[in-house]
Formats: sequence, C-alpha cells, structure tokens
Amino acid sequence: MTGLVTIYGGSGFLGRYIARRLAYEGWRIRVAVRNPDEALFVRTYGVVGQVEPVQCNIRDEDSVRRVMEGADAVVNCVGILAEKGKNRFGAVQAEGAARVARLASELGVKRLVQISAIGADAGSDSAYARSKAEGEAAVQRHFPQAVILRPSILFGAEDGFFNRFAGMAQFSPVLPVVGAKTRFQPVFVDDVATAAQMAVEGRAKPGIYELGGPDVNSFRELMTYMLGEIRRRRLVLALPFWVGNLMGLAGGAVQTLTLGLVRAPITRDQVANLRRDNVVSPEAMSFADLGITPTSLEAVLPEYLWRFRPSGQYAAIKESARNLRKS
Repeated sequence: MTGLVTIYGGSGFLGRYIARRLAYEGWRIRVAVRNPDEALFVRTYGVVGQVEPVQCNIRDEDSVRRVMEGADAVVNCVGILAEKGKNRFGAVQAEGAARVARLASELGVKRLVQISAIGADAGSDSAYARSKAEGEAAVQRHFPQAVILRPSILFGAEDGFFNRFAGMAQFSPVLPVVGAKTRFQPVFVDDVATAAQMAVEGRAKPGIYELGGPDVNSFRELMTYMLGEIRRRRLVLALPFWVGNLMGLAGGAVQTLTLGLVRAPITRDQVANLRRDNVVSPEAMSFADLGITPTSLEAVLPEYLWRFRPSGQYAAIKESARNLRKS
C-alpha cells in the first residue's frame, strides 16, 4: 500500500536517496525544504507530479504543519553539522524533531521515521550529540511507534566526507587529521535509505536502529584507503585534540569576522565528537534486524572517487598499459 509521504530535508544527501526509493515504489512525495527552487531535481525521481519540492522551515510551526497535512508517513532527515545563524543544534535537531513528532501525532500520521546519528548522547560534551539525543527523546515521547535510525558516517557519490578529503589531497601534500585513532563504521547511503523505506512501509518494528557498514576502521585507515583509491601519496598527519580545539577556535573567529563567507574547516564541537568512536553498539538493533546486508566501501568508492586520480577516468587504462609493457 502506498500513499503520501512528507520528507523533511528530502533534497539532502540521505533524503534524496529515500525519496528516490519511495518514488520507485509508487509513493507520492512532498520534499519539504527551505529553498524549493534548489530542489527541483527531485521531480525526476517519479512521473509528473509524483515528487514535488515544497517550502518549509523546520523551525516554523505553521510551515511544518502545512506540508504534513494529509500525509500517511513522515521522514525527518533535517540535521546540521555546524551551527550558523538561527540554525542552532537545539533549534533544528531537538526542537525541530519534537515539532515534527508532535504534529505527526496530532494529524494522525501513521508512521514516522527520524534520522539521528550514532553517538547521540544526552551526556555528551558535544552539543551536536546532545541535541540528537534530545530530539530522539522528544520523538519517542510524542510518537512512541516511531522508527529512529542512527547511521554512522555516510558514504556515496555526493558525500561530504571522502569527496572533501580527496579534494584536499589533489592540492595538498599533507592531510591533517584530528582524531586519527577514532574508529568509524562507514555506511552506504542507499543502505540507510532502504532501512528508511522499510520503516515507512511498516516493515520495521518501532525503536532505535544503529546502522554501520561491514567494516570498522580508524580515521587514519580510512584516509590511507582513500588515498590508495585516488592513486596519490600524501602524508596523513595526526593532530592532537588540543590542536584541533585551537583550529576550531581560530576558524570560528574567522567565520564570525567574515560573516560566514569563510567557513571554519573544523569546529570545537566536531573535535569533541571525534573523541568518541562512531560504531554500532553490540546490543543495538541493526541492519541484521532488518534483513539488510550492508555494502562495503570497496564496492562503491571506486565508482565516484576516480575523478580525483591524476589521470581521472583514464587511470585504469594507463595502469593496464603499464602492466602490459612489464609483461
């Protein structure tokens, strides 16, 4: 059975994958975003009129209600990695999540999916992690039957992680890394979208799921693997946390002085987050409980990191030619 689903933040990295999957299954979709004109590409995910971007600010009660009216299911993908202007962690990830859940309950929405993050913790030193935990608590309070998904760091063609560091490696002989020993469990964005689809369709029991890929690697190991994929030799420089805090402090000052035109490369809150491993807890519900086999980095990264190689798309051809000459 399909119907109408509202996806808050549906044009973002994860949101667009969820929208595409649900459109393929025949759902009508409202993609609720602050700037609909920048999300027109989502219309191509379905037939004419099936997927429509609509204006909404998760901090505004009336707009959240307006785009939810008549929806059978709701997915909240809205989140921020750094604060800017009125978009504070508490306003977006705690109050915003609470607003969506409360209105979903009031309007009789059948299913609610909340996208959170591994590391959500009310007692964390990170405001980001605390706001995620506050959002989860509010969702469970207002909508007890909600499904909450906590992915580890997401990877995929449009990701802001591997693409960012691969771009840096094109021009810099050094890759500075804060928290080089911190462990991550990178998860393919479409696997998380599959989990969200199952939740929307009622094929996942309520509760919190922690979603990670098949492998656990340190930050340094991920950078080393990425450098191998883009065929570049670079020094991965491990920076202590105190240096990261100084960088965050200096970057924040520059960002404030330039009115946000120059963004800080790392914030002090992100440094606080990097002090803790970002992996699935042994006792948590996970992909296994959903019957999903997570995709490995090796199966996906070569498909989009090739553009950062010195020879781009021709790298494999040149490597093959060198091997022929040797033989």
